[in-house]
Amino acid sequence: MRFQLTGDQRALRDGVREVLGRHFDAGALRAAVDRPGLDRTLWRELGRAGFFALRLPEAAGGVGLGLPEAVLAFEEAGRVLLPGPLVATHLAAGTVPGAAEGETVVAAVDGVLVEWLAAADVVLGEPADAVALRSADPLTPLHRVSRAAPADPVTVLLTAAEQLGTAGRNCELAVQHARTREQFGRPIGAFQAVKHLCAQLLVRTEVARVAVYAAAVTADPADIAAARLLADEAAVQGARDCLQVHGGMGFTWESEVHLHLKRAWTRARRGGGGTDAEELLAAELAAAAG
Repeated sequence: MRFQLTGDQRALRDGVREVLGRHFDAGALRAAVDRPGLDRTLWRELGRAGFFALRLPEAAGGVGLGLPEAVLAFEEAGRVLLPGPLVATHLAAGTVPGAAEGETVVAAVDGVLVEWLAAADVVLGEPADAVALRSADPLTPLHRVSRAAPADPVTVLLTAAEQLGTAGRNCELAVQHARTREQFGRPIGAFQAVKHLCAQLLVRTEVARVAVYAAAVTADPADIAAARLLADEAAVQGARDCLQVHGGMGFTWESEVHLHLKRAWTRARRGGGGTDAEELLAAELAAAAG
């Protein structure tokens, strides 16, 4: 991945988007919100599509691609708010039987949180003392554990990719609404304040995209930490700005906008984000200065 996606990478991104469009469209998202729980049929479809086995060697039954391609797939998953312990199952594809095929759902302790603990067939880490939390995101059940697990760099990067997908979708939703919603006989996008919000959404998203894609190439921990910070900001602040563009409509239960904000909040609490990323970057800068 060199500044521009290759033809194969664009085809992969488009293929993942098409698969998700068939199996997890707006109607499926609403159904998932109304009836919480992991859709095992969807999980197997993801397995059949190679989502979990993207980075497994072909000799092991995988697709044989790399981290940049996985980032593109997880960006698309974030764009549609695909629920489930996607990162944990993806990382377990080479070690846990059935994970690559979507037959086994794998959860993992990430920092002090476990997502989808009750729905998982296998839980990696030490969740014996897990306590259920009330999650802000209706599509991400959470448990807290007392012993924090170290953040895996690939988990941090794939979380950043999901946040990037949410940021991009927020930008699309805000622009669509600004073009079609009218006030005082004009589209609201004609007003300077709304223009500024949409412009800020785009800038944050594209800056985060560059950082996430670059980190996928270098796999450097400092690059990944920087990408995570930028992607978290793009997703959370972007969702807030998207809500601002939509006004009261964005807060209604029927809208998907508030779901993006809640998922962005929840992802930002995964290990490797926020303070962890800032401390890693500070240590890198201190070492370079010394």
